[in-house]
Amino acid sequence: MTARTPGRWGPRAVRGVLPTLLVVLLAALVGAPACAGQSGNAGQSGNAGQSGNAGQSGDAGQSGNAGQSGNAAEEGERPAGTASQAETATEEEATPEPPPALRRLVVEVVESYPHDRQAFTQGLLLEAPGVLLESTGRYGRSELRRVDLASGEVMRRQRLPDDLFAEGLALLPGGDGKGGDRLTQITWRAGRALVWDAATFQRRDEHAYAGEGWGLCYQPETGRLMMSDGSDRLTFRDPETFAATGEVRVTLEGRPLGYLNELECVGGRVWANVLGQRWVVEIDPADGRVVALAETGPLLTPEEGVGTDVLNGIAHDPADGTFLLTGKLWPKLFRVRFVEE
Repeated sequence: MTARTPGRWGPRAVRGVLPTLLVVLLAALVGAPACAGQSGNAGQSGNAGQSGNAGQSGDAGQSGNAGQSGNAAEEGERPAGTASQAETATEEEATPEPPPALRRLVVEVVESYPHDRQAFTQGLLLEAPGVLLESTGRYGRSELRRVDLASGEVMRRQRLPDDLFAEGLALLPGGDGKGGDRLTQITWRAGRALVWDAATFQRRDEHAYAGEGWGLCYQPETGRLMMSDGSDRLTFRDPETFAATGEVRVTLEGRPLGYLNELECVGGRVWANVLGQRWVVEIDPADGRVVALAETGPLLTPEEGVGTDVLNGIAHDPADGTFLLTGKLWPKLFRVRFVEE
């Protein structure tokens, strides 16, 4: 018998092909590519468990099948140097708006009035049309005064003890349960704030505080007092107890502005004399920034200025928006407007 040559599909050939057929059938059943070991699904590859780098593959992290959404992949492929909308919004929110430029003003004199040459003015305010309240300083000569604006005549005065040097003055509305309007008058180095009945000048109360007292004003918008102490600091105080409730440091074009003296609260802002300067400033108490500077120039003539001291004393007239300015031992008081340079 002639021997038969084994055919192409003999038992040995079938045994060699069978594993491949099983893989193809298995792939068809589970819906996976035939070349499972090359798929981005590194975790399903038969060789994945043997590969030491399977978990570290750069392709696995970037593959659309690696567990990241299409949007995440696009976010990861954002060109270098560009920012997402969230990052841009954060940057915009973190960038503060630059502060407005400092307004520079000059004084326009509207009218002048006589002023007592013996008055060492430390506090000034307008009580009523044509009527001033004034605090005058110096040891042994300090007073609380009511003054007729037109004539400069002292209508009422209250002398302070000789050991007190009077400073700033503020008019407070009634509400302390002890009567009508009252005046709070601070002292230079005694740490005493005297409270007077605004009508009669009778003493009603007294408060203690630490440090020096220079200027004082009442801000009706917030119901608080503001006090200067000769530095760059404004201290906020409770009008009933005189307790400090906060403070702000004053800056002029980014630098501390010291020697703040007499104060006047107007429309949520604070106007201040600065010791030794021929200008006054408008301060935003929210951040302490000086928002306007008004040059006063030499208001007195050389003859009038003989024997006088520095500019000090500022009061606002709400009737026409003008300000009243004077100084220590000045013979005149001026009604002025602050106008653009």
